Amino acid sequence: MLRFFILFSLFISLAVKSQTKIPQDYFKSPVEIPLILSGTFGELRSNHFHAGIDIKTNQETGLSVLASAEGYISRIKIQRFGYGRALYIQHPNGYQTVYAHLSKFNEEIEAFVKAKQYEKETYEIELFPEENQFQVVQGERIALSGNTGSSGGPHVHFEIRDASSRPMNPFLFGFDEVKDTRKPRIGSLWAYTFNEESQIEGIQGRQRIQMKQIQGGDYKTNPIQAFGEIGFGISTDDQLDLAVNRNGVYKIESYLNGAKHFEVVYDRFSFAETRYLNSAIDYGYFKEHKKKIQKLFIPENNPLSVYTFENKKGILEILNDDFSFNYEIRVFDFAGNSRKIIIPIEYTQLPITQYSAPQETPYFAYAQQATVFEDENIDVYIPKGALYEDTYLKIEFSKNAIDLHDYRTPLHKDIQIGFDLPNHSDLSQAYIANVMPWGTKFYVNTKQKNHRLIASTKSFGRFELAFDREPPTINPLNFRNKKWMSNYDTLEIEIDDEETGIQDYKATVNGEFLLMEYDYKTKQLTHYFEDGIFQDGKNDFKLIVTDKVGNTSIFEAEIYRKN
Repeated sequence: MLRFFILFSLFISLAVKSQTKIPQDYFKSPVEIPLILSGTFGELRSNHFHAGIDIKTNQETGLSVLASAEGYISRIKIQRFGYGRALYIQHPNGYQTVYAHLSKFNEEIEAFVKAKQYEKETYEIELFPEENQFQVVQGERIALSGNTGSSGGPHVHFEIRDASSRPMNPFLFGFDEVKDTRKPRIGSLWAYTFNEESQIEGIQGRQRIQMKQIQGGDYKTNPIQAFGEIGFGISTDDQLDLAVNRNGVYKIESYLNGAKHFEVVYDRFSFAETRYLNSAIDYGYFKEHKKKIQKLFIPENNPLSVYTFENKKGILEILNDDFSFNYEIRVFDFAGNSRKIIIPIEYTQLPITQYSAPQETPYFAYAQQATVFEDENIDVYIPKGALYEDTYLKIEFSKNAIDLHDYRTPLHKDIQIGFDLPNHSDLSQAYIANVMPWGTKFYVNTKQKNHRLIASTKSFGRFELAFDREPPTINPLNFRNKKWMSNYDTLEIEIDDEETGIQDYKATVNGEFLLMEYDYKTKQLTHYFEDGIFQDGKNDFKLIVTDKVGNTSIFEAEIYRKN
């Protein structure tokens, strides 16, 4: 065992060492069509940085997806959400490529996966083939493009990961065919204060700073009167040639009196850190306005590796009137196109006309300590590291409901909300719901133990005890009872549950497991008759669908077929 560990450690060490120089032209485009992108690496997505590039497929599915370099299929994963159908290729140089949202794998891989799905009687599956099982060469067709998982439209999601499974910017490896001659766009500029004494123009907190465009397309502001510790943030994006959509930028730098003050670069990150994006942006503004402001300073308890340079965490100290402050922000795309903002700052102490002090409450939680709050039958557990900063929480307890702080405050980890109910209560079909201000209820992951409900959530808001008494609905789409299906390639059924959502489903034919693929976006189950499970003549079909609180619906039909 020790010998294996030493050899494995040596392999990892050599793989990492071999990646100190990033290979150029080793990886090729995974598609045969022109490389036009709908998403770039490091884009600020919901709760995460984008881990690859999204390649447009002309709004089509079924286009060939090719191995970007030689290697072997090391992982195959199919899931309802996330990457949907995905393939992972391990390459001899230690890198790994990922291909996601696929519709089908190639014939050999598809047959292997389907056999395992029938063996394990499940649609969702994760497999790790042996190294010699699916060897591939560069340019070999490994799959067809699709729109599976949490994809917002047909495309190929493509990643390159290093020996530590950290996603890297594919542009670092070449891909020069992606053209970009346009400068990044700067949508807005914002300023922030950080303590009771700080101010900008007599105002504390967040405020928008007006910019005016100058020669060359850059921007400049009027002189800003400020005092104390302040910082800035911007909303910015980029547009590639041949694309109408906006993408993320590659690098942002700031300079104070000509010296570099802060830098964020999207070259690589780890999945373990990606949720810290919620601390790197103005999360409250995003939740209110659906627009992201990237902070050009590093908040407390934020370990993001994309910060590659910082002086005083990017915070400016305007504490001396002996010299002027000239602050400059520069934004770059990967092609080197850039745009800047010039911000003159003057040391000035003005009367503060607008304060930004935290509202004190009886409920104070430390970011780096676990905290419990309770009142009668409801309790809240906030683990260490769930909050990004120490926070006064606004909490209102009531019977079987709790208003828990503010949805504009981000959470990094799950918190737990517990409801203790009387022993005589009927908890069948009970759950804890997150209730929107307009009344819509959303199921929160809820577990029952005895007469206690525990919900796990990564968001603040209002939570209530709720009951779902309605079973899921099942609607056949292309057949009816006792129908002949000899001329059909698929069997299609719509399943839905309006209140808590679909938890599980199981289909059988003549008492045997029947594989049905589930697309939650269309609410559709699909079986492909090519599997050869239906027999000639009469077939007894049965489908059982269960929602997240245990309500069950059963659908049965006789289906006739001549193969």
